[in-house]
Amino acid sequence: MKIKGYDIKPNANLSGANLYGAELPGVDLSGANLTGCSLLSANLRGADLSGSDLRCADLFEADLRGANLHGASLFGASLYKADLRGADLRVADLRGTALRGAKLPVLVDESTKLSDDCDETV
Repeated sequence: MKIKGYDIKPNANLSGANLYGAELPGVDLSGANLTGCSLLSANLRGADLSGSDLRCADLFEADLRGANLHGASLFGASLYKADLRGADLRVADLRGTALRGAKLPVLVDESTKLSDDCDETV
């Protein structure tokens, strides 16, 4: 599948891609490189992002309801006002992730890496 000229598939290299407002419900981007990717207001509801690299990605107001982020790296990502209800974040790295205004709860466990302080970031 191509969206905005980018190949959307498992293990895709979308580093730095501009996917602002993209409609990607249920998409399989498992293992994808999404570092620094702009996913502002993107619809990723039910998407498989397991094992993906979302370091420093911008997911402002993204819809991630029910998304599989198991084992994903979200280190330094912006999830301001993102909807994460029902998302699976087990074994995910959320250190330094901005979550102010995000809609929670999400599925986490002792393997989820969180920051020591949980004010504006997790």
